[in-house]
Amino acid sequence: MTGMTDLREVTVGTGAGLDTADMVLNIGPQHPSTHGVLRLKLVLDGERVVSCEPIVGYMHRGAEKLFEVRDYRQIIVLANRHDWLSAFANELGVVLAVERLMGLEVPERAVWLRTALAELNRALNHLMFLGSYPLEIGAITPVFYAFRERETLQAVMEEVSGGRMHFMFNRVGGLKEEVPAGWTRRAREAIGQVRRRLPDLDNLIRRNEIFLARTVGVGVLPAADAAAYGASGPVARASGLDFDLRRDEPYLAYGELDVPVVTRTTGDCHARFEVLLDQVYVSLDLAEQCLDRVDRITGPVNVRLPKVVKAPEGHTYAWTENPLGINGYYLVSRGEKTPWRMKLRTASYANVQALSTLIPGCLVPDLIAILGSMFFVVGDIDK
Repeated sequence: MTGMTDLREVTVGTGAGLDTADMVLNIGPQHPSTHGVLRLKLVLDGERVVSCEPIVGYMHRGAEKLFEVRDYRQIIVLANRHDWLSAFANELGVVLAVERLMGLEVPERAVWLRTALAELNRALNHLMFLGSYPLEIGAITPVFYAFRERETLQAVMEEVSGGRMHFMFNRVGGLKEEVPAGWTRRAREAIGQVRRRLPDLDNLIRRNEIFLARTVGVGVLPAADAAAYGASGPVARASGLDFDLRRDEPYLAYGELDVPVVTRTTGDCHARFEVLLDQVYVSLDLAEQCLDRVDRITGPVNVRLPKVVKAPEGHTYAWTENPLGINGYYLVSRGEKTPWRMKLRTASYANVQALSTLIPGCLVPDLIAILGSMFFVVGDIDK
């Protein structure tokens, strides 16, 4: 062409001995497989990922700053929204931190009810991912089975709290109110129903040849890397980190329960899926044991508190085994009705950091399988 002297020929290939040009590709911040507004900045050599940088912050709502201008009753409503699939567990961490700072002893009936509801919430969370993860890699049917079971448990949670997603059933000093008459029986029936039907989902997907081909040996997270990134929950246990706060540092009624910890050693996408699936069976069993105990305990489900709740001056840290991993709540009080500082350590934030190690070297189609298997909620990252 006339006038163009600086012409250069670039060959873009797959790196097989060719002179290649890397391509920068953004996955997200709005993409069906990013579980929300997460952005991954990828450098690709053909179809192979050279580097991956997770970029967070698109959903940031400043919840930790909002805690500082809300009283101890109001912060619960903010806290149950960061991981919207684990609302009950999120509320729980906040009230445990406040109760610890105030030196409050919660009635025994409330403790066992909280434990039962926390395990039902865990099963709800896991069923969501057990349906959505296969969907992301092309299996449509499992999501229908997963949501059938979710609806059965959701009805039980809705009856007791009035909420489907954000239960708002925890209060500083116990629970909002006594459970409806006959609720424990109906909850046990629902658990029995889910336990009988769960093999439908299990048999459909766990040993499915196509699912195995997409997940076995893909996205391996070694135990050392999982520990280095602070990964926890099902993601870490699938890599062989045998750590679960319910057994190792019991809170609520877990000290009186035998909590089986589900682990795998391969650390690949399939191991993470299997840990999640087997954990649902465990949670159903634990919830049932708690409900049996609730039926034998009488008494109040909360402590009467003054109109204005003030935590004494000081600081405390409470951590819980949330469905997606360890959530920590660091509370600093200056003796006022609002926290001076409330810092959240969320499971998803730590787990998603490991993507920068996991994804380089994989192919673009495997990227989706790996991303889905890390089980995170973007609100939990951005808080």
